[in-house]
Amino acid sequence: MYTGDLRGAEFVRADLSGSRFRLAELAGVMMRGVNLEGADIDGWLDGLRINGVEVGPLVEAELARCDPGRALRHATDPAGLRAAWAALEETWAATYDRIAAMPEGTADLSVDGEWSFAQTLRHLVFATDGWLRLAILDHDNPFHPWGLPFTEFLGYASQLGVDLSATPAYQEVRKVRADRVAMVRDFLASATPEHLTEICGAPPWEGDQRLDVLTCLRVILNEEWEHHRFAVRDLDLIEAGSPLVDRPVTWREVS
Repeated sequence: MYTGDLRGAEFVRADLSGSRFRLAELAGVMMRGVNLEGADIDGWLDGLRINGVEVGPLVEAELARCDPGRALRHATDPAGLRAAWAALEETWAATYDRIAAMPEGTADLSVDGEWSFAQTLRHLVFATDGWLRLAILDHDNPFHPWGLPFTEFLGYASQLGVDLSATPAYQEVRKVRADRVAMVRDFLASATPEHLTEICGAPPWEGDQRLDVLTCLRVILNEEWEHHRFAVRDLDLIEAGSPLVDRPVTWREVS
């Protein structure tokens, strides 16, 4: 495993087949005469051109075709945001039904070292706590101890009251998750256009930024859709009996 700085490096006739890149910064990378057969990429694709074609908009259009509610995350008014959240709740409900029909313990399986389904829900609890309960509502104790921070913020977990050693059962995670989903729904139910333009704080990982309420809400929507996509991707692999399915792992191992 290499974790150093390779900025500006040049690879000529290098064989990188089978390589894995996690949390890697590839902005501005130029590739010529490369073979990407069988490559699998998840990430931010803004400006990515392959054979002269910018692929980001094509990928996003296909994702929206598969999940029509996804496009609603760009809403800028209260009614649109309420519709976007309702579509998300419906989408997640179908996924909860799907995993309920799978073998017991599926929610705790990891695929290729990624978060399990239960851990994904715990991360979304953390995201809602940061962007709604802290940034918008300025709650005194915004973070639930079962929330899971993203890897880069792991070292600050204890300062936020997050317990990285916690191993709650899936059904208990679902209860906390349902509570946070209801909080967003209730907030949107009374939101006004003026409210969306109000300036609020930001989670600590955003530094000293001051953001408007709409920006914070759209971060939550993006988190929800992207992590749902990851979760469904992994459920597909689990159902297919992929060799990438790992034993249940702890958050410390995943990070």
